[in-house]
Amino acid sequence: MRHRGYSWCRMKQVMRKMGIMDLFRQIESGNDGRLKGKLQWIIAGLGNPGLEYADTRHNAGFLTMDVLAEQCGVKLDRMKFQSDCTEAMVGEVRCLLMKPTTYMNRSGDAIGAAAQFYHIPPEQVLIIYDDITLAPGKLRIRRKGSAGGHNGIKSIIAQLGTETFPRIRVGVGEKPNPQYDLADWVLSKFSETDMEALRPALEHAADAAKKITAGDMNGAMNLYSH
Repeated sequence: MRHRGYSWCRMKQVMRKMGIMDLFRQIESGNDGRLKGKLQWIIAGLGNPGLEYADTRHNAGFLTMDVLAEQCGVKLDRMKFQSDCTEAMVGEVRCLLMKPTTYMNRSGDAIGAAAQFYHIPPEQVLIIYDDITLAPGKLRIRRKGSAGGHNGIKSIIAQLGTETFPRIRVGVGEKPNPQYDLADWVLSKFSETDMEALRPALEHAADAAKKITAGDMNGAMNLYSH
């Protein structure tokens, strides 16, 4: 039995290692798990590690990476560069997918180390993170920009030595009132209503990442940036 280059023996070996559902996802997407070519891009979603921070607004980047990893048929199950990470074929481009475990304010430590190790220029380091100025479900895509008060981006700028790296900002909603503490807000859980609005945005952010790494920044901006 063969299926797109898989022998039955090969399929059994892979099934034992990764689970049958992950294998079927890879076969469906045409990604057989084999990495091709040189690693060209880093895609990093920002957030805080630990169950207490799961599904909080500040973890929109982590949530997007989970969606992207599932679409690529991989899991971020390696610990390297102070991150949960893995290599994957994102479309036809070999990428390092990262969720830094340094906590948000030191995200640059992880991403800077990976970029230096693989000799990846800042222009090919894509960062996905939360934005409180956008409503849940909205995305904004930019080629470069300032930190805008976001501590994770401040850390990355400091480590990369430039603001010129692409980013996808995922809307998580504004504070309910000006007096509301910002830290409390970004570390709060999404409401059911906000999460319903967020889910398609995570899919769109993952799709935008594929376009950006394929060299179609304009297409990503035109389709998904609001």
